[in-house]
Amino acid sequence: MSDAQDDDAIARMQDQINSLTNQLEAAEQANKGNTKRRQIAPAAVHIQQVEGGFGQRPFLQSRREMMGRTASICTRDVMAKLPTGDNDYSNHPLALRIMDMFQRPSENLDYLNSEQFAKDVFKLCQKVRHVLEGEPRVVYLQSPAYIFGDIHGNLEDLHFFSDNIWRLGMSLTAGNFLFLGDYVDRGMNCLEVTAYLLAMKLQLPNKVFLLRGNHETRDVNGWEEHYGERSFIYQCRNRFGDDIGYRIWEACNQVFDRLPLCGVVDQDIFCVHGGIPRPVGDGTTRIQDILNVSKVAGINPPYEHEDDDYQQVASDCIWSDPASEEQEQYSVNPETGFGESLRGGGAICFGNKAVTEFLAQQGFSYIMRAHEAHAEGVAVSKGARVFTVFSTSKDHNQGSQALAGCILVDGEKLQVINRSPAYKNQYVHRRDSVSLNALSPNEISKRIKLGLINVDDDESSEEEWDDFESSEEESEEETQTYAFSKERRRSSVNLGEMAARFNTEEWDSAHVSSYAGTSSRHLDPIDDAIEEEAGDEDSSTVEGDIN
Repeated sequence: MSDAQDDDAIARMQDQINSLTNQLEAAEQANKGNTKRRQIAPAAVHIQQVEGGFGQRPFLQSRREMMGRTASICTRDVMAKLPTGDNDYSNHPLALRIMDMFQRPSENLDYLNSEQFAKDVFKLCQKVRHVLEGEPRVVYLQSPAYIFGDIHGNLEDLHFFSDNIWRLGMSLTAGNFLFLGDYVDRGMNCLEVTAYLLAMKLQLPNKVFLLRGNHETRDVNGWEEHYGERSFIYQCRNRFGDDIGYRIWEACNQVFDRLPLCGVVDQDIFCVHGGIPRPVGDGTTRIQDILNVSKVAGINPPYEHEDDDYQQVASDCIWSDPASEEQEQYSVNPETGFGESLRGGGAICFGNKAVTEFLAQQGFSYIMRAHEAHAEGVAVSKGARVFTVFSTSKDHNQGSQALAGCILVDGEKLQVINRSPAYKNQYVHRRDSVSLNALSPNEISKRIKLGLINVDDDESSEEEWDDFESSEEESEEETQTYAFSKERRRSSVNLGEMAARFNTEEWDSAHVSSYAGTSSRHLDPIDDAIEEEAGDEDSSTVEGDIN
């Protein structure tokens, strides 16, 4: 080939390169305006115990990475078509309505304020009550297990976990789910959170486990004077009127009375809302003491049939806290390892000695609990033996940068999953004017009424329910009812003293007594309405098996 031909070939190649370069630049310029903002993926922290050198204690090592977010929609569709058992509620209309409400809250505002939602909650409570009656006070489960702390009516953070942990649904997500209590109060979506979690328990009784927190007691979630519009009883009555609202509140509390008090993962990790209880006697272990708590326990206030010693055990499980360094020095009894909590009112704290003796007695390695707000979502104390998990980032004065966290126990690994403040989803905040500008006035109005946009004024209208009138006959299949003491037995904690310690309103004991005197009333008119609407399709009962 001559030099002239070589020059021509090089020139043609250069022209092709220039043409392709121009096309690429034009394509990039055209797509620049269409580029979507990449959503921030949730961060995960792996925590693993590492053996120390000779003569050194083991230590915890952490490693931060991003979570994967891919999932197979095809797998979900195929699994959804598989045949189900006789007592399966995955495709039950009640469960489907609750699931749709949770996934699309703004589009279900009419349902959330409807008679149908009220009936669904009553039916849900009735069915879940039977499931919980088949569970012991201590539930045992295997890893992998996701462990969640306080939620407190925060639907937004619960949606974060749903979007990033069980994107295809809990049934298609490997592992179990353990919630440590405090589902109601403080947040504005207590009814929605409670309905969703109870529906999950009904659908997956051997996969979803709900423990009891101190807010799952009538003394606390009925404290309207203290929590105002953020109290569970206020939201029930404001949504459905005084009569039906009270009955919904009581039906939910009858479910709470039957919730387990603690869980054990892999026979190694003790999970509870508050902390470890004081021993009842020398002849039993702490797990045996918890198992001896009445199957139906009011705790605060107690029922007539509750034993004082085991009421105290239950109260310690839902109220106690790990002792601070100052408490270790001045408040904790050096012989027992327990002392008075900073909460006051009879609540206790547990120190290093109590933790060491409890773990040694039961053969456990760690304690995972909730009950205390932490801006980081997860906190470690007592020589990295006690983990505190908090799964709501709002309503606890932790600041705008607070995180919502959970822990994944996977064999020998502990993985901390947090929601970053930068993470965005379908919820809108008033401080985000760009997001508000993208919504129509009608959509903004719906979200305000549902609590999906933060505002100061709540103008939710009060609904009247005239369709719940029915006969006073008792149902033959009604479960056994339990009565509170007419003279009102002393609760194991004093909320009035707690309120006074934190400079809040005094607890009105007469107000509590009014609930205690009526909490055992029958819900037969509501149950009759439920059965009349349900027909034969809901006549079967559900039995909960324990893993």
